[in-house]
Amino acid sequence: MPHKQDQAVSGFEKFLMRGNQAVGEGAIRAGCRYFFGYPITPQNELFEYMAKRLPEVGGTFLQSESELSGINMVFGAAAGGGRCMTSSSGPGFTLMGEGLTALATAQLPAVIVCVSRAGPGLGRIASSQADYRLATRGGGHGDYQCLVLGPGSAQELYELTFKAFDLADDYRNPVIILSDAILGQMMEPVTIDSLPEKKAPEKEWAVNGKGDHPRKVIKVAPHTDDELISWNRHLKAKYQDMKAKEQRFESLYADGASTVVVAFGSTSRIVLDALVRAREEGKPVGLFRPISLWPFPEIALKALLEQGVKNLIVVEANNGQMLEDVRLSAASDTTVVHYGVGGGHIFSPDEIYREILRFV
Repeated sequence: MPHKQDQAVSGFEKFLMRGNQAVGEGAIRAGCRYFFGYPITPQNELFEYMAKRLPEVGGTFLQSESELSGINMVFGAAAGGGRCMTSSSGPGFTLMGEGLTALATAQLPAVIVCVSRAGPGLGRIASSQADYRLATRGGGHGDYQCLVLGPGSAQELYELTFKAFDLADDYRNPVIILSDAILGQMMEPVTIDSLPEKKAPEKEWAVNGKGDHPRKVIKVAPHTDDELISWNRHLKAKYQDMKAKEQRFESLYADGASTVVVAFGSTSRIVLDALVRAREEGKPVGLFRPISLWPFPEIALKALLEQGVKNLIVVEANNGQMLEDVRLSAASDTTVVHYGVGGGHIFSPDEIYREILRFV
């Protein structure tokens, strides 16, 4: 366990943890007992953490020979009813696309963590948010969809990873945690005892031995055209249910704001610094932070626009990916602009502040 900090006022203890470690501890506390994956920077602290912690709680850690084999090991453990996880960064996450669509088709719950780095291609290990489209639109083929959560702090990485395992089981669907190199590497106090320890629930559909029960079958490819069409209708209805129920967001300083900055993940932290400065100077500007990246919290954003917001500034560490979701959600008379740089550029609060001043 990382270094213990002073006891919190609430009575809970805080531990100084890297964001990647917080993900790992959130998974352990949620009852995850299986981790399969291949190392890649900047998520290796999570990899190392699970290698140490899982044996301590009777779990299984296995370094696979590639990301392809890792995601298929997850398929096997999920089919057996275990709570399981894998993690990677952009290049490795891309390789998992076929496994992701197979998990979604077979309706197998699992948690997949992507700690984004700069691209395209191999890129470099600098932080980026250029995997937004890859996570929210899917890197695999066919009509499938994953729930995608975008934490903004080490505490949220811990709590949303914990929550992700419940969501995966509730919907029998993969859930993606989209982090980035800044969040994964920085160290913050994390309140561990804020969440109860869980065990993986019993799953009546799990393929864990016939015994005296009817034979159980998990399909990745239905046998007939009619069956596949019916299966797609079922999946579509499930995704619509997710979209209606799982929209998450945070809104700060939005009351009375004429301009709102839309940002997620680590970028939202930088934006908030600039925004506080602008508010102290009397500028009517607010922050809208999507926490569920799919489904995008369009209902809350539309409600915000109905309150009189005229300008949306989409700030993200890429060339413009969440921008598409914001435009789809915004009213036609709303000005939507993008401020972002791909390739690993790290924003400063000053440059975000200067962008805000263009509109307020």
